[in-house]
Amino acid sequence: LGLKVEMRRNRMVIRLPGDVLFASGDDKLRKEGNKVLDQVADVIRNDKQLAARYFQVAGHTDDKPLKGGRFGDNWGLSTMRARSVLLYLIAPVGTKEGGGGLNQERLHAAGYGDTDPVASNQTDEGRQQNRRVELVLMPDVEEMLDLKSLI
Repeated sequence: LGLKVEMRRNRMVIRLPGDVLFASGDDKLRKEGNKVLDQVADVIRNDKQLAARYFQVAGHTDDKPLKGGRFGDNWGLSTMRARSVLLYLIAPVGTKEGGGGLNQERLHAAGYGDTDPVASNQTDEGRQQNRRVELVLMPDVEEMLDLKSLI
């Protein structure tokens, strides 16, 4: 599926390749992208622990500047791509367009533009890796330490 699961900055990240999800410079999900998101949502929805967690849907771009258009810049494109993925993930399962059926209160979207690269933007391969959407499992502070013990 082109997915990559990794730990970055002490967070679990599911990296979704941008070229599978979207055509270049667009925020409309491809049919192949819908299939990938269906499978990811199915895993999350059917795992009690994952379904109870919060996720950030984070859009990223390479550093090639956008020249005008409806998004204006890479910030706009990355944010709208994250929004498209989020809306698909929270849409009810079984609708005409499909949907992930995830709890909308557990997901939020963010656009990073080109500010958080995972590879060099000096090569086509690196830029391709940087064009992505990530599902970031947000840490639960209560798991890290018992805050009630500090009171």
